[in-house]
Amino acid sequence: MSARSKARKRALDILFQSDIRGDELGVTLAAEAKRAAGEPSRESSWLYARDIVDGVIDNRDAIDEQITTFAKDWSLARMPAVDRAVLRIGVWELLYNDEVPAAVAIDEAVELAKEFSTDDSGAFVHGVLGRIARSS
Repeated sequence: MSARSKARKRALDILFQSDIRGDELGVTLAAEAKRAAGEPSRESSWLYARDIVDGVIDNRDAIDEQITTFAKDWSLARMPAVDRAVLRIGVWELLYNDEVPAAVAIDEAVELAKEFSTDDSGAFVHGVLGRIARSS
């Protein structure tokens, strides 16, 4: 598994934790940063995970607006927490990270959804991110 794939999993964990616990995302990120400092062997995945989470923090309103607009008949509150987190990562990569091709961002998000969420989540995430990619 690539360092970026590992980083996406770490970012998913941070976003999910924050959402489920009701903590500010910055607080959850700071706690993970403290833990990451003690794990130098995982530094390569930590750096990109931090970039993702910082990007979601900086652009959350715009990211959530994109998700709400393109998730036909689904509000953010109605989505499983894992799907919300995966979509936020995917939208950030699509719209704010020029280093990641759209197809890669979508594929990686779909794989995360398939691995960590419901049976229907992969198709749902693919549909939402595909519509966002086509509109941008």
